[in-house]
Amino acid sequence: MFRRSKISKGLNEPLHQALQLLKDARNVIVLTGAGVSTPSGIPDFRSDGTGLWSFTNPFEVATIWAFREHPQRFYDWIRPLARDVLEARPNPAHLALTQMEQLGMASVIITQNIDGLHQKAGSRQVLEIHGHLRTVVCLDCGYRAASEPYLREFIDAGKMPICPQCGGVLKPDVVLFGEALPHDVVVAAQEAALHSDLILVVGSSLEVMPAADLPALAVRSGAKLIIATLGMTPLDHLADVLLRGDVAQTMPWLAQHLAIS
Repeated sequence: MFRRSKISKGLNEPLHQALQLLKDARNVIVLTGAGVSTPSGIPDFRSDGTGLWSFTNPFEVATIWAFREHPQRFYDWIRPLARDVLEARPNPAHLALTQMEQLGMASVIITQNIDGLHQKAGSRQVLEIHGHLRTVVCLDCGYRAASEPYLREFIDAGKMPICPQCGGVLKPDVVLFGEALPHDVVVAAQEAALHSDLILVVGSSLEVMPAADLPALAVRSGAKLIIATLGMTPLDHLADVLLRGDVAQTMPWLAQHLAIS
């Protein structure tokens, strides 16, 4: 399914340790962040100098209050990101996680991402705790519809999505600052963490709650923890294995070796 990736010698031991933990586990859950999608061309939010928040104050464009008061400013900001999301394709990390699910090695993927690439890769059990771009909703009358026709017109012509029922501005079903997270999704993610015996974190900086607390919740319940990221996280001290490499290489390596084990 994958071409063999060149793995640095320094990753050999941690990869084999992670592989053994995955083989021994009975209920593996996966938590993914922006780092799993950057190889697909979608920028993250917090990387110094390249993340989206390096160029824009999130509280000026990405709060629910900013959206209500200045929706055009929000759409001007999100336009390049929406274009990237609609054009993006799953990368080897997404495909590897799908293969792990198909092998019975991952019961659910909990993602902080809004891009839907896990589903495009074929993953079926996905919990999107920060929402998604697949639908839009009118905050005035509650009208909801598939987003792609509206977003395509917006990306191509800059036309802000307008509700056909009441004339209000349509908002993507992503969670903005100041909005509550989807309660049922968060509860399902917490339940999954509580009942897991291994949690695999892929491409998350583990800085945003409540997602950042899920690995700690799992560890307190007796689970093992593997963290696969390029940079450090606040929970590195809890990890049984740290994979400091490109997730588009480390995840396919794990999937390949799980498939032949």
